Amino acid sequence: MLHNTCDYNVFKWNIQPMWEVPENANGGRWLITIDKSRHHDLLDAIWLEVLLAVIGGQFGKYTDDICGIVVNIRNKGSKISIWTTDASNDESNLKIGEILKQKLINPEIDQKIPRPLFDVLRYEDHQEVQNKNSSSVRAKFTISSQE
Repeated sequence: MLHNTCDYNVFKWNIQPMWEVPENANGGRWLITIDKSRHHDLLDAIWLEVLLAVIGGQFGKYTDDICGIVVNIRNKGSKISIWTTDASNDESNLKIGEILKQKLINPEIDQKIPRPLFDVLRYEDHQEVQNKNSSSVRAKFTISSQE
């Protein structure tokens, strides 16, 4: 079980989990927000599915465009994100999002957890997140669990 108020990350060799480093500076992230009311089992199931998909190369030729993954665990709600190398590479980023959705709608993921596992996947540019002037950042792309 993942622990509250912790951050975990898994990144490719020699890439630090920081927006400022050259490998991440022009990138973005696919973001999954997990409401506090559905927190523990759901968080663990999604993190495991995303972790295995990324380290297992299940994103095919788009795996090279992934820098790493992050989970931020908080009382108010948690986030899991896949960080990509280039926020302007729309084709790759959209395909990564589509593959991520397919992984998360997989009926074999823990059947005890009510569906859907997520409402919306959001793709955000790291530079916009860093420069935000309000509590929300405009998503470059969104993918609904219902589509």
